[in-house]
Amino acid sequence: MATETAQHRAATLSVPALTAMVVGSMVGAGVFQLPARFAGETGVYGALIAWTIAGLGMLTLAFVFQNLAVRQPHLDNGIYVYARTGFGVYPGFLSAIGFWASACAGNAFYLVLIMSTLSQLFPGLAPVLGEGDTWPAFLASAALVWGFYLLIRRGVKEAAAVNAVVTVAKILPLALFLVLLVFFFDGQVFRDNLAGGADLPGGESLFQQVQGTMLVTVFVFLGIEGASVYSRYAARRKDVGRATVLGFLSVLSLFASISILSYGILPKAEIAQLQQPSVGGVLEAAVGPWGGTFIRVGLIVAVLGAYLAWQLLAADVLFAAARDHDLPAHLARVNRREVPENAVLWTSVFATAILFAVQFVSEALDFTLDLTAALALTPLALTSAFAVKVALARDGYQDAAPRERTRELVVAVLSTIYTLFLVWAAGYLFLFLACILLAPATILYVVARRERDARLFTGSGLAIFVAVLAFAVVGIVLLANGTVQL
Repeated sequence: MATETAQHRAATLSVPALTAMVVGSMVGAGVFQLPARFAGETGVYGALIAWTIAGLGMLTLAFVFQNLAVRQPHLDNGIYVYARTGFGVYPGFLSAIGFWASACAGNAFYLVLIMSTLSQLFPGLAPVLGEGDTWPAFLASAALVWGFYLLIRRGVKEAAAVNAVVTVAKILPLALFLVLLVFFFDGQVFRDNLAGGADLPGGESLFQQVQGTMLVTVFVFLGIEGASVYSRYAARRKDVGRATVLGFLSVLSLFASISILSYGILPKAEIAQLQQPSVGGVLEAAVGPWGGTFIRVGLIVAVLGAYLAWQLLAADVLFAAARDHDLPAHLARVNRREVPENAVLWTSVFATAILFAVQFVSEALDFTLDLTAALALTPLALTSAFAVKVALARDGYQDAAPRERTRELVVAVLSTIYTLFLVWAAGYLFLFLACILLAPATILYVVARRERDARLFTGSGLAIFVAVLAFAVVGIVLLANGTVQL
């Protein structure tokens, strides 16, 4: 009876409550990186253009997920199932592994960020933890990974109280940040940062500047696919669309304001040189040391909670794919507490491996952020393309008006164009890195197919595998001879 009452209440959430849920799914640790990442690439004009492109593109992607949830309600096993249903088993496998690897890289990013933040909070630790890229930082991060593993395998889930603390820890410092930046805003500094160097001889064009911001805009919007999940909580379907738009526009306004108002506090070059989380550095420059401390403490609380959510998300991707027989069966096994222990184990192993690899790259935080975003691009692009295929085939549109199907088709086409643009903007380095991961991971696909005595590849699947293998080989050669630097 209590469960039924709770479900009834959940099913009658108001538009503001639904909007808050959408906002909570999208605001993460990446927002604390925005000032330095944007200042390192562009000025005010470029930031405005970048957020306009990202805003329009990501909004179409949000609608794609929402539309697919309505038109294909039986496909509820995660983002990878759209690629599998639309384009075959092997593309579905690649989407599952790519999305899982993206979540693992996101976990590594969180831990590197925590170590970097601790160095700033406690200057005595700076020589030891550096910017999260030292061996002591690796050992501390690995200890956290396996500590969370031990908690999760015992059945620990995110409680509502934890979510509430995490949400407050994210929103409160950012709200204070914006209020204080308005008071300390320097119009002359802002005007000096307008062009970002595009007006100087030899400076990058605005297009080049904007291209450099695309991956960070993807990272901060990861979680947008969760907006469609909330459709089941609404008493009226039209409320979901309103909440999606309102929530998305609220988050977009927050992200754009944080990056753009920062240009009114410090010169672009100084913002670009700030240690991450650069939101703390900007506020410290405006109000003094207490501002930076406030931001950094809030960030650590938020990131620890977000890490738990992403660890569970990553393990669930493996578990769902294994349950669908696209990954080896042992990944679908659960322990007596109903936790997919093997999926959590391998998620922890891979996150540790990324943390180990981080010790050999420059700019550890930027690398893990970009890797997280880049690995998510293919699953997002395949999802958008599947939405186009569904609309063209009129699958799930039996009771829809022709104008409604046309509108959703246009949205899906625009989303596909946007995600493919992101793949191009990410650059060939991350394409090579993704293929270096995906090629050997295909062994898991082979094992899963052998377990079912199923055909290994279709013709198109084999062609995709050959392409992935070729890119992986080229990437390894370019890394080995130093042509490509991490």
